[in-house]
Amino acid sequence: MNPRELKENRKLLTIWSYEHHPIERGYNNRTLYINVVTREIKEKPVTGLMKDKFIGGKGFGLKLLWDATKPDTRWNDPENEIIISPGPIGGIIQYSGAGKSLLVSISPQTDSVMDSNVGGFFGPFMKFAGFDALELQGRAEEDVIIYIDGVNHRIEIFKDPGFSTDSHILCEELTGAFADDERDVKNIGIVSTGAAAEHSLIGMINFTFWDIKRKKVRLKQAGRGGIGTVMRDKKIKAIICKIAGVKPNLNNVVDLKAIQERGRRYAREVAELDDSQNQIRKKGTANIVNVMSDYDLLPTHNFKYGTHKDAFKIHSDLLRDKYFTLGVNDACWAGCALQCAKGVDDFVLKTGPYKGAAVIVDGPEYETAAGLGSNIGIFDYDAIIEASFYCDTYGICTITWGTVVAFIMECYEAGILNKERTGGLDLHFGNIEDSLELLHQLARGEGFGKIAGLGIRKMKEIFVKEYGAAPRFLNDIGMENKGLEYSQYISKESLAQQGGYAMTNKGPQHDEAWLIFMDAVKNLFPTLEDKAEALHYFPMFRTWFSLMGLCKIVWNDIVPADNELQPESHKVPGHVDNYVVAFNAVTGLNIDKKELIRQSERVYNFQRIFNIRRGYGLRKHDAQPYRAAGPVTREEYESRAERYDKQMKEIIGIDPAGKTTEEKMAITRKYREDQYEKLLDAVYKRRGWTPDGVPTIAHLKEIGMDLPELMEVVAPLQ
Repeated sequence: MNPRELKENRKLLTIWSYEHHPIERGYNNRTLYINVVTREIKEKPVTGLMKDKFIGGKGFGLKLLWDATKPDTRWNDPENEIIISPGPIGGIIQYSGAGKSLLVSISPQTDSVMDSNVGGFFGPFMKFAGFDALELQGRAEEDVIIYIDGVNHRIEIFKDPGFSTDSHILCEELTGAFADDERDVKNIGIVSTGAAAEHSLIGMINFTFWDIKRKKVRLKQAGRGGIGTVMRDKKIKAIICKIAGVKPNLNNVVDLKAIQERGRRYAREVAELDDSQNQIRKKGTANIVNVMSDYDLLPTHNFKYGTHKDAFKIHSDLLRDKYFTLGVNDACWAGCALQCAKGVDDFVLKTGPYKGAAVIVDGPEYETAAGLGSNIGIFDYDAIIEASFYCDTYGICTITWGTVVAFIMECYEAGILNKERTGGLDLHFGNIEDSLELLHQLARGEGFGKIAGLGIRKMKEIFVKEYGAAPRFLNDIGMENKGLEYSQYISKESLAQQGGYAMTNKGPQHDEAWLIFMDAVKNLFPTLEDKAEALHYFPMFRTWFSLMGLCKIVWNDIVPADNELQPESHKVPGHVDNYVVAFNAVTGLNIDKKELIRQSERVYNFQRIFNIRRGYGLRKHDAQPYRAAGPVTREEYESRAERYDKQMKEIIGIDPAGKTTEEKMAITRKYREDQYEKLLDAVYKRRGWTPDGVPTIAHLKEIGMDLPELMEVVAPLQ
């Protein structure tokens, strides 16, 4: 049967109707709860407490997950949830980057609380359909699809009648099946994952958006932490949301003119300055591939090196000149002037089940280009784009996969793995064919691909137990923290970025604190206190985007022409003011930039305590692999020997003359590990935490988060 016939023949399991009412000042004041095993559907009120303390987006997700789970709930327990929430600013079309959604769940990789952000249509559409968050619980007995009909105001759960599995086909089928006609396709938003998510712990989730110019369904990814794996464990094949259309003020904001004025101002900045600053509209976020290489910050060969002689082969100019289609609107949400969601059109696949097909490929983003490129020794955009497509359609996080494969390749070259152990795969750095086959194996649920799909933390355990690998070496080179693989920046020369990765609540992801350029290149944070202040402000500021439904790229990738003349220019104060104005204009409140940070502090500390409730969230969990801080191997040290020797003499105060490489490595390691411990002390103090990383009772009272359930967790640890 074709997709429309499949739709017409679907077996309805539950239908639930609801009364629709307009959004008020950015909020519906209700959330939607769906249990796919009991098939219970209901709405829950959004209380004043939720809006005051948790704001929206990730904050709503964390609060709902806390209430739904116990301290020992596992990721694959039916009571675990996936929550999707866009936030109060999410869905406006007058200011760029307001189409983000936040997903929250207990992670298969970390066993703690995971959040991941994503663009696309579903989150805003769900909000326009009537709900500030979608709460999914239970595990269905067979594959089901959820349909949120925002036109007729009803929810359906139906048995999957046989739609395809992989996202690029599934989402096309569902869009065509549920759109009334060709004009209606733009009113459909879909959530899905793919075949590999079923066989791994690192599954990700795709959100669709309709590309009006190309007349195609496109995908954006909520990649981190294995939430796609949770979705498939629950046997949710897809979620569809349909609305009647996007209108200028569906959020019913208080002061639309104020948002419009700031939105026009930002759009002018992009039009006038993008070409001279970053060329985001021509290169997307991959614009910094060559910049990172120039500053020795591009992850290469499992984060050993920061550049490579072949790095010019993945220069971002190649994407602009050869691969990306230019002159089209690449916004993944309406009204975004930055339009960074670049795409490669009519890319002919060379491998896998879709070999020979011409497809559209999202990006690659910077993280994908570095992770599936330089970090695994591949300097060929054809190979990177092919791997990116298959990660997307199979439902695998490209950041995680790149770091996983890089770890495997270093283990292969170190003799821990061989062809016998990999089932015949030659996984030296740079092997395009076999690295792609590893990905296809994972999608099929077979071979060494299934081992790779467990992630680095579990692979380390297997390699020690089964192959006799040295635990210290694996812990040093295995680029994971809290069970989550590192995103793609070399942090060895940036102590602030080391903290920005390893001190995160969820694990090493750049969306919380991207300080590497400010620290390693511009030296804006010379003292430990400076770094601690940065590691307070920027994680809190960036958390705010996740509460609102906003994209972080819009904040600082293009900056006002006079930005460098402003106090604290690294914070882009003009844009910070835009966000304060936008929030007040949506909600009618009157916060300032200090209250913006305080809003984030409440949620950030709540997430920390949530992790503590689950047995994590302490100082020992903020430990980093040594590869993130310094050279693990002899070749790694000697590749930067002049730099390291100079630092030893001028910073550590020890003359390297006459010392062996191993002696110098040991001295460097002791110093760098000690510096990181001092950074932990400084950051915890600045954040109002104990030396073990626990929010103090006094700090919780100060920020208004001394809720009884939180005090119960932290009081015994003071």
